[in-house]
Amino acid sequence: MDTIKLGLKENWKQFTLLVVINAFVGGMVGLERSILPQIAEAEFHIAAKTAILSFIIVFGIVKAITNYFTGSLANKVGRKNLLVIGWLFGIPVPFILMFASNWNWIIAANILLGINQGLTWSSTVVMKIDLVGEKQRGFAMGLNEFAGYLSVAIVAFITGWVAAEYGLRPYPFYIGIALSLLGFFGSWLFIKDTKHHVAKESTSSNMPLLKNIFWDTTWKNKNLGSVTQAGLINNLNDGMVWGIFPILLAQKDFSLGQIGIITATYPAVWGLGQLITGKMSDYFCKKDMLFVGMFLQGLALLIMPWATSMIHFVSLSVVLGWGTAMVYPTFLATVAENTNPLDRPKSLGIFRLWRDLGYAVGAILTGLIADAININASIIVIGLLLFFLLS
Repeated sequence: MDTIKLGLKENWKQFTLLVVINAFVGGMVGLERSILPQIAEAEFHIAAKTAILSFIIVFGIVKAITNYFTGSLANKVGRKNLLVIGWLFGIPVPFILMFASNWNWIIAANILLGINQGLTWSSTVVMKIDLVGEKQRGFAMGLNEFAGYLSVAIVAFITGWVAAEYGLRPYPFYIGIALSLLGFFGSWLFIKDTKHHVAKESTSSNMPLLKNIFWDTTWKNKNLGSVTQAGLINNLNDGMVWGIFPILLAQKDFSLGQIGIITATYPAVWGLGQLITGKMSDYFCKKDMLFVGMFLQGLALLIMPWATSMIHFVSLSVVLGWGTAMVYPTFLATVAENTNPLDRPKSLGIFRLWRDLGYAVGAILTGLIADAININASIIVIGLLLFFLLS
Protein backbone atom coordinates (compact mmCIF):
# COMPACT_ATOMS: atom_id res chain seq x y z
CA MET A 1 0.00 0.00 0.00
CA ASP A 2 2.90 2.36 0.77
CA THR A 3 4.10 2.09 -2.83
CA ILE A 4 0.75 3.32 -4.18
CA LYS A 5 0.71 7.05 -4.91
CA LEU A 6 -2.17 9.25 -6.05
CA GLY A 7 -1.81 11.96 -8.65
CA LEU A 8 -1.69 12.54 -12.39
CA LYS A 9 2.09 12.86 -12.51
CA GLU A 10 2.60 9.75 -10.37
CA ASN A 11 0.30 7.62 -12.55
CA TRP A 12 0.79 9.22 -15.96
CA LYS A 13 1.49 5.98 -17.83
CA GLN A 14 -1.75 4.24 -16.82
CA PHE A 15 -3.65 7.50 -17.12
CA THR A 16 -2.40 8.01 -20.69
CA LEU A 17 -3.35 4.46 -21.63
CA LEU A 18 -6.86 5.06 -20.28
CA VAL A 19 -7.11 8.28 -22.30
CA VAL A 20 -6.23 6.31 -25.45
CA ILE A 21 -8.72 3.57 -24.59
CA ASN A 22 -11.45 6.16 -24.09
CA ALA A 23 -10.66 7.60 -27.51
CA PHE A 24 -11.50 4.16 -28.92
CA VAL A 25 -14.70 4.17 -26.84
CA GLY A 26 -15.79 7.53 -28.25
CA GLY A 27 -14.97 6.46 -31.77
CA MET A 28 -17.56 3.68 -31.54
CA VAL A 29 -20.30 6.31 -31.09
CA GLY A 30 -18.82 8.40 -33.90
CA LEU A 31 -19.54 5.54 -36.31
CA GLU A 32 -23.22 6.44 -36.23
CA ARG A 33 -23.06 10.16 -35.64
CA SER A 34 -23.33 11.52 -39.17
CA ILE A 35 -24.83 8.81 -41.37
CA LEU A 36 -27.22 6.45 -39.53
CA PRO A 37 -30.31 8.70 -39.91
CA GLN A 38 -29.62 8.86 -43.67
CA ILE A 39 -29.32 5.06 -43.79
CA ALA A 40 -32.75 4.85 -42.13
CA GLU A 41 -34.31 7.02 -44.82
CA ALA A 42 -32.32 5.93 -47.89
CA GLU A 43 -31.97 2.17 -47.35
CA PHE A 44 -34.83 1.23 -45.01
CA HIS A 45 -37.31 3.91 -46.21
CA ILE A 46 -38.27 4.99 -42.70
CA ALA A 47 -40.04 8.35 -42.80
CA ALA A 48 -41.31 8.92 -39.25
CA LYS A 49 -38.75 10.78 -37.17
CA THR A 50 -39.78 8.87 -34.02
CA ALA A 51 -39.00 5.58 -35.76
CA ILE A 52 -35.67 6.87 -37.07
CA LEU A 53 -34.67 8.02 -33.59
CA SER A 54 -35.52 4.61 -32.12
CA PHE A 55 -31.85 3.62 -32.33
CA ILE A 56 -30.93 6.53 -30.02
CA ILE A 57 -33.82 5.75 -27.66
CA VAL A 58 -32.64 2.15 -27.29
CA PHE A 59 -28.99 3.20 -27.00
CA GLY A 60 -29.78 5.78 -24.29
CA ILE A 61 -31.89 3.44 -22.17
CA VAL A 62 -29.44 0.52 -22.39
CA LYS A 63 -26.40 2.72 -21.74
CA ALA A 64 -28.11 4.38 -18.77
CA ILE A 65 -28.99 1.05 -17.15
CA THR A 66 -25.50 -0.31 -17.85
CA ASN A 67 -23.96 2.79 -16.23
CA TYR A 68 -25.87 2.00 -13.07
CA PHE A 69 -24.72 -1.62 -12.92
CA THR A 70 -21.15 -0.65 -13.80
CA GLY A 71 -21.09 1.64 -10.78
CA SER A 72 -22.65 -1.03 -8.56
CA LEU A 73 -20.29 -3.78 -9.69
CA ALA A 74 -17.05 -1.77 -9.91
CA ASN A 75 -15.89 -2.68 -6.39
CA LYS A 76 -17.06 -6.30 -6.66
CA VAL A 77 -16.02 -7.32 -10.17
CA GLY A 78 -13.15 -4.89 -10.69
CA ARG A 79 -12.81 -1.89 -12.98
CA LYS A 80 -10.51 -3.57 -15.48
CA ASN A 81 -12.74 -6.65 -15.79
CA LEU A 82 -15.77 -4.47 -16.56
CA LEU A 83 -13.73 -2.55 -19.14
CA VAL A 84 -12.68 -5.73 -20.94
CA ILE A 85 -16.22 -7.18 -20.82
CA GLY A 86 -17.52 -3.94 -22.29
CA TRP A 87 -15.31 -4.32 -25.32
CA LEU A 88 -16.56 -7.85 -25.94
CA PHE A 89 -20.02 -6.34 -26.45
CA GLY A 90 -18.61 -3.73 -28.83
CA ILE A 91 -16.83 -6.03 -31.29
CA PRO A 92 -19.99 -7.24 -33.13
CA VAL A 93 -21.40 -3.70 -33.55
CA PRO A 94 -19.64 -2.58 -36.78
CA PHE A 95 -20.36 -5.93 -38.46
CA ILE A 96 -24.07 -5.65 -37.68
CA LEU A 97 -24.18 -2.04 -38.94
CA MET A 98 -22.48 -3.09 -42.17
CA PHE A 99 -24.67 -6.05 -43.01
CA ALA A 100 -28.04 -5.32 -41.31
CA SER A 101 -30.89 -6.33 -43.61
CA ASN A 102 -33.60 -4.46 -41.69
CA TRP A 103 -33.93 -1.77 -39.04
CA ASN A 104 -34.35 -4.30 -36.22
CA TRP A 105 -30.71 -5.30 -36.68
CA ILE A 106 -29.69 -1.65 -36.30
CA ILE A 107 -31.64 -1.57 -33.03
CA ALA A 108 -29.87 -4.76 -31.91
CA ALA A 109 -26.49 -3.18 -32.71
CA ASN A 110 -27.39 -0.20 -30.54
CA ILE A 111 -28.33 -2.45 -27.64
CA LEU A 112 -24.81 -3.88 -27.81
CA LEU A 113 -23.34 -0.40 -28.30
CA GLY A 114 -25.20 0.88 -25.25
CA ILE A 115 -23.76 -1.93 -23.11
CA ASN A 116 -20.32 -1.32 -24.59
CA GLN A 117 -20.44 2.41 -23.82
CA GLY A 118 -21.89 1.99 -20.35
CA LEU A 119 -19.24 -0.51 -19.26
CA THR A 120 -16.20 1.02 -20.97
CA TRP A 121 -16.78 4.75 -20.58
CA SER A 122 -17.95 4.45 -16.97
CA SER A 123 -14.95 2.27 -16.12
CA THR A 124 -12.44 4.72 -17.62
CA VAL A 125 -14.08 7.62 -15.75
CA VAL A 126 -13.89 5.83 -12.40
CA MET A 127 -10.34 4.57 -12.96
CA LYS A 128 -8.99 8.01 -13.86
CA ILE A 129 -10.56 9.56 -10.76
CA ASP A 130 -9.08 6.72 -8.70
CA LEU A 131 -5.60 7.46 -10.05
CA VAL A 132 -5.47 11.24 -9.60
CA GLY A 133 -6.94 11.61 -6.11
CA GLU A 134 -8.52 14.81 -4.86
CA LYS A 135 -6.53 17.64 -6.43
CA GLN A 136 -6.95 17.23 -10.21
CA ARG A 137 -10.35 15.62 -10.70
CA GLY A 138 -11.66 18.29 -13.02
CA PHE A 139 -8.56 18.18 -15.21
CA ALA A 140 -8.65 14.37 -15.22
CA MET A 141 -12.27 14.39 -16.37
CA GLY A 142 -11.48 17.04 -18.96
CA LEU A 143 -8.79 14.80 -20.44
CA ASN A 144 -11.08 11.77 -20.35
CA GLU A 145 -14.00 13.51 -22.04
CA PHE A 146 -11.66 15.32 -24.44
CA ALA A 147 -10.34 12.02 -25.73
CA GLY A 148 -13.77 10.44 -26.02
CA TYR A 149 -15.62 13.28 -27.74
CA LEU A 150 -12.78 14.39 -29.99
CA SER A 151 -12.75 10.80 -31.21
CA VAL A 152 -16.52 11.00 -31.75
CA ALA A 153 -15.90 14.04 -33.95
CA ILE A 154 -13.01 12.56 -35.92
CA VAL A 155 -14.81 9.30 -36.64
CA ALA A 156 -18.06 11.16 -37.48
CA PHE A 157 -16.14 13.25 -40.01
CA ILE A 158 -14.35 10.22 -41.50
CA THR A 159 -17.55 8.17 -41.84
CA GLY A 160 -19.32 11.14 -43.45
CA TRP A 161 -16.48 11.57 -45.93
CA VAL A 162 -16.24 7.85 -46.71
CA ALA A 163 -20.03 7.66 -47.17
CA ALA A 164 -19.92 10.59 -49.61
CA GLU A 165 -17.12 8.95 -51.61
CA TYR A 166 -18.03 5.26 -51.48
CA GLY A 167 -21.62 4.94 -50.25
CA LEU A 168 -23.41 4.62 -46.92
CA ARG A 169 -22.44 0.96 -46.39
CA PRO A 170 -20.24 -0.99 -45.73
CA TYR A 171 -17.05 1.08 -45.97
CA PRO A 172 -17.74 3.76 -43.30
CA PHE A 173 -17.99 1.05 -40.64
CA TYR A 174 -14.64 -0.61 -41.29
CA ILE A 175 -13.02 1.78 -38.84
CA GLY A 176 -15.30 0.34 -36.13
CA ILE A 177 -13.66 -3.08 -36.50
CA ALA A 178 -10.24 -1.57 -35.83
CA LEU A 179 -11.51 0.52 -32.90
CA SER A 180 -13.22 -2.39 -31.15
CA LEU A 181 -10.25 -4.75 -31.52
CA LEU A 182 -7.73 -2.13 -30.39
CA GLY A 183 -9.94 -1.27 -27.44
CA PHE A 184 -10.34 -4.89 -26.38
CA PHE A 185 -6.71 -5.95 -26.66
CA GLY A 186 -5.43 -2.65 -25.23
CA SER A 187 -7.67 -3.01 -22.17
CA TRP A 188 -6.92 -6.69 -21.67
CA LEU A 189 -3.16 -6.52 -22.09
CA PHE A 190 -2.10 -3.12 -20.73
CA ILE A 191 -4.66 -1.67 -18.29
CA LYS A 192 -4.21 -2.36 -14.56
CA ASP A 193 -7.00 -2.28 -11.98
CA THR A 194 -7.10 0.70 -9.62
CA LYS A 195 -8.53 -0.98 -6.51
CA HIS A 196 -5.36 -0.28 -4.52
CA HIS A 197 -5.60 3.44 -5.32
CA VAL A 198 -9.17 3.47 -3.98
CA ALA A 199 -8.05 1.79 -0.78
CA LYS A 200 -5.25 4.33 -0.41
CA GLU A 201 -7.55 7.34 -0.83
CA SER A 202 -10.31 5.94 1.41
CA THR A 203 -7.95 5.91 4.40
CA SER A 204 -7.56 9.70 4.25
CA SER A 205 -10.98 10.81 2.99
CA ASN A 206 -13.12 12.94 5.32
CA MET A 207 -16.24 12.61 3.16
CA PRO A 208 -18.93 10.60 5.01
CA LEU A 209 -20.57 7.61 3.39
CA LEU A 210 -24.00 8.27 1.87
CA LYS A 211 -26.96 6.75 3.73
CA ASN A 212 -28.82 5.82 0.55
CA ILE A 213 -26.56 6.23 -2.48
CA PHE A 214 -29.34 6.02 -5.08
CA TRP A 215 -31.71 8.58 -3.58
CA ASP A 216 -28.97 10.86 -2.26
CA THR A 217 -27.39 11.05 -5.72
CA THR A 218 -30.74 11.37 -7.48
CA TRP A 219 -32.24 14.19 -5.43
CA LYS A 220 -31.84 14.14 -1.62
CA ASN A 221 -28.28 15.45 -1.47
CA LYS A 222 -28.40 19.10 -2.58
CA ASN A 223 -25.12 19.07 -4.50
CA LEU A 224 -25.47 15.63 -6.05
CA GLY A 225 -29.19 15.93 -6.84
CA SER A 226 -28.89 19.25 -8.66
CA VAL A 227 -26.04 17.93 -10.81
CA THR A 228 -27.95 14.73 -11.64
CA GLN A 229 -31.05 16.63 -12.73
CA ALA A 230 -28.98 19.05 -14.80
CA GLY A 231 -27.20 16.11 -16.43
CA LEU A 232 -30.48 14.60 -17.62
CA ILE A 233 -31.68 17.89 -19.15
CA ASN A 234 -28.26 18.48 -20.70
CA ASN A 235 -28.34 15.19 -22.58
CA LEU A 236 -31.75 15.96 -24.05
CA ASN A 237 -29.96 18.26 -26.46
CA ASP A 238 -27.33 15.69 -27.42
CA GLY A 239 -30.00 13.08 -28.14
CA MET A 240 -31.74 15.62 -30.35
CA VAL A 241 -28.57 16.77 -32.13
CA TRP A 242 -27.45 13.19 -32.80
CA GLY A 243 -30.72 12.15 -34.46
CA ILE A 244 -32.36 15.29 -35.79
CA PHE A 245 -29.36 17.35 -36.91
CA PRO A 246 -28.34 15.16 -39.89
CA ILE A 247 -31.96 15.00 -41.07
CA LEU A 248 -32.37 18.79 -40.78
CA LEU A 249 -29.17 19.37 -42.75
CA ALA A 250 -30.19 16.88 -45.43
CA GLN A 251 -33.54 18.68 -45.81
CA LYS A 252 -31.60 21.90 -46.37
CA ASP A 253 -29.73 20.17 -49.24
CA PHE A 254 -26.33 19.92 -47.59
CA SER A 255 -24.16 17.15 -49.04
CA LEU A 256 -23.03 14.12 -47.01
CA GLY A 257 -19.56 15.63 -46.83
CA GLN A 258 -20.90 18.93 -45.49
CA ILE A 259 -23.13 17.12 -43.00
CA GLY A 260 -20.08 15.20 -41.80
CA ILE A 261 -18.17 18.45 -41.20
CA ILE A 262 -21.04 20.16 -39.37
CA THR A 263 -21.98 17.18 -37.21
CA ALA A 264 -18.29 16.66 -36.34
CA THR A 265 -17.77 20.30 -35.31
CA TYR A 266 -20.01 20.03 -32.23
CA PRO A 267 -18.26 17.04 -30.58
CA ALA A 268 -14.84 18.35 -31.75
CA VAL A 269 -15.26 21.64 -29.89
CA TRP A 270 -16.86 19.71 -27.02
CA GLY A 271 -13.85 17.40 -26.84
CA LEU A 272 -11.07 19.97 -27.33
CA GLY A 273 -12.77 22.48 -25.05
CA GLN A 274 -12.64 20.09 -22.12
CA LEU A 275 -8.85 20.34 -22.04
CA ILE A 276 -9.49 23.89 -20.83
CA THR A 277 -12.81 23.60 -18.98
CA GLY A 278 -11.75 20.51 -17.03
CA LYS A 279 -8.84 22.44 -15.56
CA MET A 280 -11.12 25.46 -15.00
CA SER A 281 -13.47 23.38 -12.86
CA ASP A 282 -10.61 22.75 -10.41
CA TYR A 283 -10.30 26.51 -9.79
CA PHE A 284 -13.59 28.26 -10.63
CA CYS A 285 -17.06 27.97 -9.10
CA LYS A 286 -18.62 24.83 -10.55
CA LYS A 287 -22.15 26.23 -10.22
CA ASP A 288 -21.24 29.25 -12.37
CA MET A 289 -19.62 27.04 -15.00
CA LEU A 290 -22.74 24.88 -15.21
CA PHE A 291 -24.96 27.96 -15.57
CA VAL A 292 -22.90 29.53 -18.36
CA GLY A 293 -22.50 26.22 -20.19
CA MET A 294 -26.22 25.40 -20.23
CA PHE A 295 -27.06 29.01 -21.16
CA LEU A 296 -24.83 28.75 -24.25
CA GLN A 297 -26.39 25.41 -25.20
CA GLY A 298 -29.92 26.79 -24.96
CA LEU A 299 -28.98 29.94 -26.89
CA ALA A 300 -27.42 27.97 -29.76
CA LEU A 301 -30.48 25.72 -30.08
CA LEU A 302 -32.96 28.62 -30.05
CA ILE A 303 -31.07 30.36 -32.88
CA MET A 304 -30.53 27.19 -34.93
CA PRO A 305 -33.96 27.04 -36.69
CA TRP A 306 -33.10 30.31 -38.45
CA ALA A 307 -29.68 29.15 -39.67
CA THR A 308 -29.36 28.75 -43.44
CA SER A 309 -25.71 28.55 -44.44
CA MET A 310 -22.73 26.33 -43.73
CA ILE A 311 -21.06 29.05 -41.66
CA HIS A 312 -24.25 29.52 -39.60
CA PHE A 313 -24.44 25.87 -38.65
CA VAL A 314 -20.71 25.53 -37.98
CA SER A 315 -20.76 28.64 -35.77
CA LEU A 316 -23.75 27.40 -33.79
CA SER A 317 -22.11 23.99 -33.44
CA VAL A 318 -19.06 25.72 -31.95
CA VAL A 319 -21.21 27.56 -29.38
CA LEU A 320 -23.13 24.37 -28.57
CA GLY A 321 -19.89 22.41 -28.24
CA TRP A 322 -18.27 24.97 -25.95
CA GLY A 323 -21.35 25.08 -23.74
CA THR A 324 -21.30 21.30 -23.44
CA ALA A 325 -17.55 21.35 -22.74
CA MET A 326 -18.18 23.63 -19.77
CA VAL A 327 -20.67 21.28 -18.12
CA TYR A 328 -19.47 17.72 -18.82
CA PRO A 329 -16.23 17.49 -16.80
CA THR A 330 -17.78 19.80 -14.19
CA PHE A 331 -20.65 17.35 -13.64
CA LEU A 332 -18.28 14.43 -13.07
CA ALA A 333 -15.85 16.36 -10.88
CA THR A 334 -18.72 17.61 -8.71
CA VAL A 335 -20.04 14.08 -8.13
CA ALA A 336 -16.52 12.86 -7.31
CA GLU A 337 -15.77 15.58 -4.77
CA ASN A 338 -19.07 15.09 -2.96
CA THR A 339 -18.71 11.33 -2.41
CA ASN A 340 -16.50 9.05 -0.36
CA PRO A 341 -14.09 6.97 -2.54
CA LEU A 342 -16.02 3.81 -1.57
CA ASP A 343 -19.35 5.37 -2.69
CA ARG A 344 -17.92 7.07 -5.75
CA PRO A 345 -18.31 4.35 -8.44
CA LYS A 346 -21.95 3.71 -7.56
CA SER A 347 -22.76 7.41 -7.24
CA LEU A 348 -21.14 8.13 -10.61
CA GLY A 349 -23.07 5.22 -12.09
CA ILE A 350 -26.35 6.62 -10.75
CA PHE A 351 -25.54 10.09 -12.09
CA ARG A 352 -24.71 8.60 -15.49
CA LEU A 353 -27.91 6.51 -15.34
CA TRP A 354 -30.05 9.65 -15.18
CA ARG A 355 -27.80 11.69 -17.46
CA ASP A 356 -27.84 9.14 -20.27
CA LEU A 357 -31.57 8.59 -19.96
CA GLY A 358 -31.57 12.10 -21.41
CA TYR A 359 -30.58 10.54 -24.74
CA ALA A 360 -33.77 8.50 -24.78
CA VAL A 361 -36.03 11.25 -23.42
CA GLY A 362 -34.55 13.77 -25.88
CA ALA A 363 -34.95 11.41 -28.84
CA ILE A 364 -38.54 10.52 -27.93
CA LEU A 365 -39.53 14.14 -27.27
CA THR A 366 -37.92 15.57 -30.39
CA GLY A 367 -39.21 12.72 -32.56
CA LEU A 368 -42.79 13.20 -31.42
CA ILE A 369 -42.63 16.98 -31.87
CA ALA A 370 -40.93 16.68 -35.27
CA ASP A 371 -43.64 14.27 -36.49
CA ALA A 372 -46.49 16.33 -35.04
CA ILE A 373 -45.20 19.79 -36.04
CA ASN A 374 -41.72 19.99 -37.59
CA ILE A 375 -38.02 19.65 -36.81
CA ASN A 376 -37.56 23.33 -35.97
CA ALA A 377 -40.23 23.10 -33.27
CA SER A 378 -38.45 20.16 -31.65
CA ILE A 379 -35.16 22.10 -31.53
CA ILE A 380 -36.84 25.13 -29.96
CA VAL A 381 -38.52 23.01 -27.26
CA ILE A 382 -35.19 21.48 -26.18
CA GLY A 383 -33.60 24.94 -26.09
CA LEU A 384 -36.44 26.26 -23.91
CA LEU A 385 -36.09 23.31 -21.53
CA LEU A 386 -32.42 24.17 -20.99
CA PHE A 387 -33.37 27.75 -20.14
CA PHE A 388 -36.18 26.52 -17.87
CA LEU A 389 -33.67 24.54 -15.79
CA LEU A 390 -31.63 27.72 -15.29
CA SER A 391 -34.59 29.74 -13.94
